[in-house]
Amino acid sequence: MSFTLTGRRAAAAVVVAGLLVPLTACGSDDDTKDSATGSSAPASATGAPKADLTVLAAASLTDVFKTAGAAYEKENPGTKVTFSFAGSQQLAAQVKQGSPADALVTADTKTMDGLKSDTGSPTVIAKNRLVIATGKGNPEKIDDLKDLADTGLKVVLAAPEVPVGRYSKQILDAQKIDVKPVSQELDVRSVLSKVELGEADAGLVYKTDVATATDKVDAVDIPDAQNAVASYPAATLKTSEHSAAAAAFVKWLSSPEAQKILANAGFQQP
Repeated sequence: MSFTLTGRRAAAAVVVAGLLVPLTACGSDDDTKDSATGSSAPASATGAPKADLTVLAAASLTDVFKTAGAAYEKENPGTKVTFSFAGSQQLAAQVKQGSPADALVTADTKTMDGLKSDTGSPTVIAKNRLVIATGKGNPEKIDDLKDLADTGLKVVLAAPEVPVGRYSKQILDAQKIDVKPVSQELDVRSVLSKVELGEADAGLVYKTDVATATDKVDAVDIPDAQNAVASYPAATLKTSEHSAAAAAFVKWLSSPEAQKILANAGFQQP
């Protein structure tokens, strides 16, 4: 009798083991597989796949994205986000040249629209407006856009192919204001730097840029009727080797957590 009972228990154990095998196999499917490489990328606690991401981002996002990236990494242990900041036109050139990256955020929709064959569907994550950056205390007493036409002033602008340069030209042309810049820079942070260093009396930058250097520069607001609204679209790159993780990051940029970080830096809601 004892032998028979032991045999039954052994048989039951075999049955149970057989049932557990498919359950274990199903459990492995919970790991998110990267759609580009097919490799296993275990999901974080929030469900986003773990990966080392490279994000190309407009220069005006430099400070806020460092904060956002740290917040995202904290929410998603095992994920690292590395940013490459430059003028949007420079980022577009990098994408066209096949530079390895996972996502792109530009300071205008025009640049992003020109990359439709290289990106996923973009989502606008924030907006911005222009201001006149001056030296601390506004020593030249600049009050409005018309003052920038004074030939005695050293005014610096971004180049016309740069989003902020295009916005600057748009608002100056609309007011029929002729400005002769002493230099045209490749990104908005270079414009700000010229004013910070005293190499220029004024420059047109985004409101959020001045907010990063309030100890060195002041801002002269431009009325909404004379201003331009900059939109920041974000999209995944089709060449990404971590497409699922890149999509999760781009989606997170529209989340309440990310939007709060952007708003605290002075960006407007999309």
